[in-house]
Amino acid sequence: MWLFAGLSTILEVLYFLLLMYAYTDHDFSLIYPIARGAAPALLAVWAALFLHEIPTTGGLFGILLIVVGMGFIGATSLLQNHENKPHLKGIFLALGVAFIISVYTIVDGTAVKQHPDSALPYALSMFALVPFLTTPVVVRRYGWGAFAQAWREQPWRLMLGGALGVVAYTTALFAYTFAPLNYSEAIREVSVVIGAFFGWKFLGEKMGGYRLAGAAVIFGGIVLIAAFG
Repeated sequence: MWLFAGLSTILEVLYFLLLMYAYTDHDFSLIYPIARGAAPALLAVWAALFLHEIPTTGGLFGILLIVVGMGFIGATSLLQNHENKPHLKGIFLALGVAFIISVYTIVDGTAVKQHPDSALPYALSMFALVPFLTTPVVVRRYGWGAFAQAWREQPWRLMLGGALGVVAYTTALFAYTFAPLNYSEAIREVSVVIGAFFGWKFLGEKMGGYRLAGAAVIFGGIVLIAAFG
């Protein structure tokens, strides 16, 4: 099981770093729905290949809706140009994040299904290691000054975000021990609609309303996967 934990830790580090780069240069309402929406569709492929969780016709329609929703969100980058260049880089970064999410989910799901009583120590050991690997990269890129400033100005937000991330994924690991990965991961990604809404309303991102509509289509696909996949 600990081989899975080591592999997952490496994948989590890649996930956080790639997500950091994506959010630095691109809108939250563009990156988040695509990254989180595409992950269940990719996971359905891995689950079918490695865990023999074959999606039904309804599940396949759900995957199709997710692809349509992502296409809709991606199209907004063609309308919202920055210096006459579409945000194709942001779309590819988001898809890269989705790929990593789907791979570490299949790794973690396989581990906790084989050892259901070890879900909590598995999660805690993984999250204990990730900061030691990501912090040097962050400090190297932004410097100790920016790192210290973030902790000085927003300590509670950083701690709350970190704590919620640990609780959310630990809860997901417990769900993986008894539920098919297709269903549990798809239901987990209902947050795409909330994320698109927050990016639009609270971060003032342009095209947020259109992206919210695309996120709603993705949500419909997720519901189909969860119900019929």
